[in-house]
This record gives sequence, C-alpha cells and structure tokens, in this order.
Amino acid sequence: MEGELQREGDGLYDKMSGIGAHEVIIETPDHMATLSDVEEKRIEDLFWAFRDRVLDLKKDDRLRYVLFFKNHGESAGASLEHTHSQLIALPVVPKRVLEELEGAKKYFDYKERCVYCDIIRQELSSNTRLVLETDHFVVACPYAPRFPFETWVIPKLHQSHAETLTAQATQNLASVMRSTLRRVDKALERPPYNFVMHTAPLQESSNPHYHWHIEIIPKLTRVAGFEWGSGFYINPTPPEESAKFLRDAAL
Repeated sequence: MEGELQREGDGLYDKMSGIGAHEVIIETPDHMATLSDVEEKRIEDLFWAFRDRVLDLKKDDRLRYVLFFKNHGESAGASLEHTHSQLIALPVVPKRVLEELEGAKKYFDYKERCVYCDIIRQELSSNTRLVLETDHFVVACPYAPRFPFETWVIPKLHQSHAETLTAQATQNLASVMRSTLRRVDKALERPPYNFVMHTAPLQESSNPHYHWHIEIIPKLTRVAGFEWGSGFYINPTPPEESAKFLRDAAL
C-alpha cells in the first residue's frame, strides 16, 4: 500500500511500480469446513466484509479496481487448505474487465437496455438454463458457457457496483450462494471451483450499462493450447443440461 505510482517507459515497453492491496478473508474458524458447509450467516458476513473493505479502499484514489474471488481446491489455485476468499485492489482496471465493460456499453448504446437485465428476462422466460430464482437474484447457466457447469448469479435489481447491495439483498445473496454451491457439490461430487465477482471500477459512478454479478466455475476441464492460442473455449456440456443437473440436485 505504501509508495506512489511510478509510470515510465522502457523503450517501446511501459512499466509501473507495484501498488495495491491483497487481503484474505477467513470464512470460518472450522478448519475442515467448506463455504457450502457453513451456515448462511457466515456467508452473509463474508459479503459484508467485502463491502466494508471496498468502501475503505475506495478512499485511496490510486486504486481503480477491486477483484473479489475464491479459489476452492488445489487445481483451482488454492494454496491454503483452510477455506478463505481473497480481495485484491489494483491501480489499473484489468483487461478482461475492460472488455466486459466495453461490450456492455456497446450493447447499451445500440439497444438502450442493459445486456444483463435482458439476460435475466430471457432466462426467466425460457426457463431452460435457469437453476433457481429468488426475489433478489437469478442463478442461471449462461447461453454460451466457457466451461462445463459455469453458473452466474445475477441480481434482479440493476446495480453497477456490488458494494451498493442492500442489507436484505445481502442476506438473500448468502442463501443463494450457499444453495448454489451445495448444488454444485451434490451434482459434481464436491469439485474444485473458482468464483469471481464482476463489478464496476472503484472510481466510476453508477451507470446504466453495467450490471454486477458473480461467476462460479467448477474445474472440470483444462485450458490447453487451442484455448490459449485462439481465445475460444471447448465446452462438452450444454448449459441446458448443466442447469437441469443443478436444479435436480437434492440439497
């Protein structure tokens, strides 16, 4: 966190000093528990911790983006056995986030509607990729998933920043995440997974084109040469089939 941002050229390259924050959120004192095992209040506390840390880090105008994520299982990148999530604050907006923001903005400029709000309407209408629905959230497998059983948790209320979530919605999010992760555990026999929160950049005001959400990705396949070389992903499982497995998973 200490120091100033130092940007400089190195011939045709650019470099900058490393400034930011990396924080670990311990989800439970129980060493053997997983996030899907703990009570809903523990998961709710996790999202409150995220919100409180974002609001604090936002005061530092050097920081542009906060990435909140969880690696569960060794093949998903977890280096510690004890269940935890991580928060990394960066002085730049990541490339993939910029691409997602730009795509959402182009869609909004063309149709004057949020693409994620349209996704919610279509998934509720078709019901073929829907996993579950509550008053506040929709859980669905996306139309063109990169990975088998990739699942998105999207708030029904349009908000560009996750830290603006209300207390009631935060409580509901805890229930939705617990239910979804338990379905993943049941249907896929407790696989390793990542979840990543996608939210708008720290220093930007709320906007009508971007819609925060959470992406859950079980680690069932490997990214190899074709994916790295092309940017295309091979997914052998149709999202409609994935959603049905998750819907039918007994909790």
